[in-house]
Amino acid sequence: MTATFKEAAGQHGIPASTLTDNGMVYTVRLAGLGRQGGRNGFEQQLHDWHVTQKNSRPNHPTTCGKVERFQQTLKKWLRQQPDQPATIADLQSLLDRFVDIYNHQRPHRSLPQRAFPAVAYNARPKAGPGERRDDTHHRVRRDRVDQAGRVTLRHNGRLHHIGLGRTHARTPVLILVADLDIRVINAATGEILRHLTLDVTTDYQPLGTPPGRKRQQPETQ
Repeated sequence: MTATFKEAAGQHGIPASTLTDNGMVYTVRLAGLGRQGGRNGFEQQLHDWHVTQKNSRPNHPTTCGKVERFQQTLKKWLRQQPDQPATIADLQSLLDRFVDIYNHQRPHRSLPQRAFPAVAYNARPKAGPGERRDDTHHRVRRDRVDQAGRVTLRHNGRLHHIGLGRTHARTPVLILVADLDIRVINAATGEILRHLTLDVTTDYQPLGTPPGRKRQQPETQ
C-alpha cells in the first residue's frame, strides 16, 4: 500500500490529506497496535510527508461514497467485457484500459459541460501538505526484558531490538516513545535503564562500547 501511494504521489504530487476507511492497510488505530499508539507503514509515511490523515467513522460507508461509486462503475464495466480475464496480467490490462476510458474518453454527467475527469482534475488548483505536522507520536509500552537483555519496539512497520544488558533480564519495563526519542524505564523502581534516539536504519540498537579497560594510548615523543 505504501509503495502504491508513493507511486501515485510521484505522478500527481503529495496531497494535503487522505480519506480512507479503516482497513488495516490504512490505519491500525482501531487494532491492538493502534491502541498502544503504533502506526503502520502508510500512517508513518503520511506523518513523514506532513499529510493529514482522515478515516471514516466505523460502520458509516457513505463517508467514502465517491470511491464506492467509482468501484461500482468499474465492476459493472468489467462484467460487460466479452473477453473475461484469465490471469492477473489480463485483469491488469483491462483495469489500465478502464482508467484511460474513464479519465479521458467518457464524459462525466456530474461535471460542467460533461467534461472528462482528467480535464476537470488538471484545471483545478491542488492543495499540498502542510509545512509541518506537530503531532509528535507519543506512546507507552509495557514489556519485559528478554533473557538476552533486550526489548523490542516496532517503528514504521519494522521491528527493532534495543539492548539493555543481561543484568536486566526479565525486568518489567515501561517504554516511553516520542517519535524517535526512546526511554526505557524500570517499571518497579522508575530507574531509566536507557535513553536513546532510535536508529531506523538498523534492527539492533546496541548499548555501545562494552565496559572494560580502555586501550592505552602510546606516549608521544
